[in-house]
Amino acid sequence: MGFLKHIRSRSKLKNQQQPEAQVYGYNTQFNNYSSRPTAAGFLPPNVLNLLFSYVCPHTLDESYLSSEESMEDDGCMLCNIRDLAHCAMMNRAWAEAAEKRLYHSVRLDTVHYCEREIELSEKRKHHKKFDRNGDPKDPTQQRLKLFSQTVRSNEYLASLVNLLKMPYMTRESCKADLARTVSVLPNLRFVDLPDGFFSGDASTHTLRQELQYRCAEIRKMKYLSGAEGSFTQLAHSRMWQNLESLELSGLQLDADVLLYVLASFPALRSIKIGGNMSCLTDEVMTPNPNLPPFPPLTRLSIFQAPSLTAQGLVNYLSRPETREVLASLELNTTGVLAQELHLVLATAPRLTHLSVYESITKAFPISPVPPLASHALRSLALEILPDHHSANPVSETYYNYLASSLLSGALPRLRECYAYSPSLPDLLFSPPLPPFGAPGSGGGPMDPSAQVMSSRFSTLSVASSRTGSSSTNSFHGPSSSMSNLNPLPSNFSRGRNVPPGVRSPLALYTKSPAAPELEWSLTTIDPPSERNGRRGSASATRPLSLVMNERSSSPSRNVVGNGFGGFLAVPGQEGEGAVGSYGGGGSGSGGGLLSPSKSSFGHARKQSRVGVGMGEWMG
Repeated sequence: MGFLKHIRSRSKLKNQQQPEAQVYGYNTQFNNYSSRPTAAGFLPPNVLNLLFSYVCPHTLDESYLSSEESMEDDGCMLCNIRDLAHCAMMNRAWAEAAEKRLYHSVRLDTVHYCEREIELSEKRKHHKKFDRNGDPKDPTQQRLKLFSQTVRSNEYLASLVNLLKMPYMTRESCKADLARTVSVLPNLRFVDLPDGFFSGDASTHTLRQELQYRCAEIRKMKYLSGAEGSFTQLAHSRMWQNLESLELSGLQLDADVLLYVLASFPALRSIKIGGNMSCLTDEVMTPNPNLPPFPPLTRLSIFQAPSLTAQGLVNYLSRPETREVLASLELNTTGVLAQELHLVLATAPRLTHLSVYESITKAFPISPVPPLASHALRSLALEILPDHHSANPVSETYYNYLASSLLSGALPRLRECYAYSPSLPDLLFSPPLPPFGAPGSGGGPMDPSAQVMSSRFSTLSVASSRTGSSSTNSFHGPSSSMSNLNPLPSNFSRGRNVPPGVRSPLALYTKSPAAPELEWSLTTIDPPSERNGRRGSASATRPLSLVMNERSSSPSRNVVGNGFGGFLAVPGQEGEGAVGSYGGGGSGSGGGLLSPSKSSFGHARKQSRVGVGMGEWMG
């Protein structure tokens, strides 16, 4: 009896001491820290935060972009999360800093973008001893369930989550799990949502209720055609008072309803609106004393709004609180004509980015039009394409107007210019015509044969001057080799120097309208500097991919598809291992205006203090 009483007393004493050993709300079975003090344990929190940002770079993601749009080009994000989770098991000081990094911006990726995925994909098929070829489970769905279990069992970790991103198929097929997860995330700012959520689909009703009443810190939302009912309720509910970005497309609303809803968001700074909305006219942008005004924004994107003209934008920018904050304006298929853009720039003194996309059928008007003028504009994208039904391409007349605006010096701070005109560099660098009676002209107008020869030699001279040497690809003076071949005067070749109106370094991106799927071609212009006596230079027009490869110090990588959505490993250069494998999709050039991770669930892991199930959902 005494022996059994002794055992019962020891177990009772152990149960009494168990709650006292819990720290920060975590159970002691996950406290696998080393008791020996080390120098690394005395690092300041800001130093640890910096170090962990290098261990797992994607945790620094603060953008409100989807998982597909914010994916990194290199590195394995799941492996980075696993390494950061191992750092959290070092000691208590590291765990406190690492868990803030782990749960701030959470990504639930599908596969490893490294060689480890080959091994893990085989392990997922072996469910049982006699089931060697079973259907593998979806690892992302398993990670979402384990992550939901972790945050639902620990309020402290749930309060750290600000961004939650997951693949498209996961958010479309796991709506119930996603609703249970967001219901315990009070500080959530952005989450990847299924498409039906934005169009009022009945299957997302539970998810919408949880997000509206449990996540008050949402910063970005979108409403598409079919969600008029839920959008109208925002005017009375006063939810999401910190909303910063809003996208509206295809909503059939009255103008007063639209203005009342927009006025309910005091922190709204970015709006993307359009999609043939009948209420998007000049009256909405014009101040009305009986209705709330259109809110002041730093970024305004309008698309498919033929009823909105330049007069409506001028009326909107007539208010001081709007013209002093608007920094980015994008116009896609609107009623704003290219010959009226100078009116918009004149009323937007803080505008730094302007993007215009139009499909035109008429040429630029012959009547005099003031040039584009702005002392703040740094990026200009003019995408003027001819209509497919037009017989003659008339878009070049618009780029002649753009070239005259650049040469006039009215855009002194412009750094980037995008245009669908391969001849725009020739318009900027066109040499002056030789004076009447110049040598070689015979004392009169140049005969046609001489004109053809002179044009060929001037083009050849310009190409040489813009290409320069093989190492710099820039022009710093007339080419001596071509000066002996040019029969024209020396000042004729120098006429193709830096354009007189360009006062700051300019990157000119051009593309042919006949092939918009091709990449951009880059021409850089560096004007002369009187301060250090540097002469101006201009690089040759080359594809952007070639320029980026020359600027990059890392060796080029070859990627070959394997036919199943992945990539095969291709041997690199001498002295390198295999490159490529599963990761690495690069960003394409596309036809836009501005061209510009991952372990499996079946393997054993060591549990950590930072929450139940943390090891599983992270790797």
